[in-house]
Amino acid sequence: MSDELDEIQAIFFEECTEGLTTAEQGLSAMQAGDVSAETIAGVFRAVHSIKGGAGAFGHADLTAFAHKFENVLDEVRAGKIAPTPGVVKVMLSSFDVLSDHVETAKGLAPRPNDAAALAALEKVLADKGAEEGGAAAPAAPAPAPAPVAAAPAAPAEDEFGFTPVAFALDDFDAPAEPVASSASWTIRFRPSRAALANASEPMLLIRELETLGATIESVDVSDVPPLRDLDPEDAYFTWVLSMPGEVPQNDINDCFDFVAPDSLIEITRNEVEAPAPAFIPVPVIEAAPAPEGTVEDLIPFVPVTASIEDLTAQVQQVVADLAATPMTPTPAPAPTEAAAPKPASEASQTIRVDLSKLDLLLNLVGELVIRNSILADRLSPADRQRVELPELARLTRQIQDNVMSLRAQPIKQAFSRVPRMLRDLSVETGKQIELETVGETTEVDKGVIEKIGDPLTHMIRNAADHGLESTEERLAAGKSPVGTIKLSAEQKGARIFVRVQDNGRGINRERVKAKAIEKGIISPDAVLSNEEIDQLICAPGFSTAETISNISGRGVGMDVVRSNVEALGGRVEIHSVPGEGTTFTMILPLTLAILDGMIVRLASQRFVLPLAHVLETVQPEPGQVKRTSPDSEVIDMRGEYVPVKRTTEIFGLNDDRQVEDSLVVIVESEHGKVGLVVDTIDDRREVVIKSLDQNLHPIRGLGGATILGDGSIALILDIEALVASANRYTPKGLAA
Repeated sequence: MSDELDEIQAIFFEECTEGLTTAEQGLSAMQAGDVSAETIAGVFRAVHSIKGGAGAFGHADLTAFAHKFENVLDEVRAGKIAPTPGVVKVMLSSFDVLSDHVETAKGLAPRPNDAAALAALEKVLADKGAEEGGAAAPAAPAPAPAPVAAAPAAPAEDEFGFTPVAFALDDFDAPAEPVASSASWTIRFRPSRAALANASEPMLLIRELETLGATIESVDVSDVPPLRDLDPEDAYFTWVLSMPGEVPQNDINDCFDFVAPDSLIEITRNEVEAPAPAFIPVPVIEAAPAPEGTVEDLIPFVPVTASIEDLTAQVQQVVADLAATPMTPTPAPAPTEAAAPKPASEASQTIRVDLSKLDLLLNLVGELVIRNSILADRLSPADRQRVELPELARLTRQIQDNVMSLRAQPIKQAFSRVPRMLRDLSVETGKQIELETVGETTEVDKGVIEKIGDPLTHMIRNAADHGLESTEERLAAGKSPVGTIKLSAEQKGARIFVRVQDNGRGINRERVKAKAIEKGIISPDAVLSNEEIDQLICAPGFSTAETISNISGRGVGMDVVRSNVEALGGRVEIHSVPGEGTTFTMILPLTLAILDGMIVRLASQRFVLPLAHVLETVQPEPGQVKRTSPDSEVIDMRGEYVPVKRTTEIFGLNDDRQVEDSLVVIVESEHGKVGLVVDTIDDRREVVIKSLDQNLHPIRGLGGATILGDGSIALILDIEALVASANRYTPKGLAA
């Protein structure tokens, strides 16, 4: 039973992570000025879900803090507290404490000191959001209560038991109050039988409907069993509510977003003919013989001593009679069923799967591809067709693509924390910073999203503190006073490119080199290229900050970026133009994927070239390849000169073949084109990428390895790195 409980609690913590992400996005939007009801409701639901789950698992501290946070959000949602910048700031601080409480509940952190946050929330509740120096914005007026039968001072009854009613002449002369709408909504709601067991609270939903103007007409308790059979974790009530017709149906539907599919939800539109202006008829009293009988026999009205229940019953009977009366105007449309739960066969269903199981499935698919490659090597072309090997390869690729799509998630999850981070950095640094994001929908493996959080944070902080100038410096340089940081992501082949680009001052290479010499990172007589100087900022302990602050100065930021990215099997590239800005690029490979590759030989060893980068292959003619310097060559491709790299020299392989006796494979990446000299091309094959970072130090120019059909190992070339190094190649090989 304990194992089952731990498994359920693990699901709760996953939901906490999703809820915190939703809440952070909503609070960031509120801080940016989006205080729409939808945004506020989204944050409220996220915090409410965390509170409910925490209570179910006995996390008292998390429950208590989330409950106080939820109270403030509920007041803001109801319009009783205005979402002013001060209130939003308190909620953002409370969100940080809430996140710490979740980590504590997981057992990963000590209990946070939440006294200050609780006091701030209490103050917001007590002052209704009033900020220092000004009163709170007026809260939205509560719905007017229904007229109460009892008057302030009941006039005396006459001798027959009638209560006289006083009317002013203006009451008859004034025009009747306009009727806002003659339509209404009838809502029937019965929660799932397991709602309370899942820590849901149906009354919160009822209160949310009441904030929209709903009133409870009746509560059906006929399903409540005898006390001995009653289960306190079951839901037995059915509510019937009436909602004004002016309320949009979408607003009503939104209240049921998180209701279980097996709950009863019926929303019916009631179209009623607009009533005529209400006039009080004045009876004409005519002389008539005195009838026989008592006064009570003659007056078919309920006496004033009747109970509220009797009055309610009679009013409901009148309403029922009116509803049953045929109407002559345009027929009412059929009851809307948009919010009714879909049948189980039609509803979109999801299931949570442990990532390790997906990893295992992906590895098995990779093994299937390897076995397919073995069969392809051992069978003749005729036998391959006879056993339908190409069809097997196609089906295997489809399985792999589907498994990869299960792990893929939009990188927006990693980007979502950046806007708020930049707003905090803008306050700390006093700089005006604008954020641009591109490619938020780029799908990335979930494991990559989880691991690029820290590198992305350090890159953003570095760009804000070191990259962008102050407002005064930007104005003096003729720039806009607002600095821009552009965050982008894109996928090219089997790699993900995540860039952080600023339009600041660029890297001061003289200062960087001087600091590196001062800290003993390089020798004073070292001769470095611009690219090598730029890479120095990723050295351990390097920092150009004069003083240590909350943002930088300890020399651990960019070192963390490079080490974390290399741990993923990727690399960091830096491009800077003094006076114009700097771009940091994280190039992240897929840790396991299947790609179309070209099997080539270099000095009798086999390598794999990703076909996605291959443009064409050329058998050079005499004089087509020309040497432009002792260390560089180009090939004339129809009037275009493309740099040529001897791949055997790059990896230190002995090969005395002349270029005319070899093949040149023209490949292309974002850095341009380059011709790679290879001995021969053996085959085209789907291969499985196996990461090398667990056993080897990352080697520039190699993107992984694969197992060929005969069981031998072939290294996969990293085309991006090879092309990028074309202009800075040295015979010693590519540095790590």
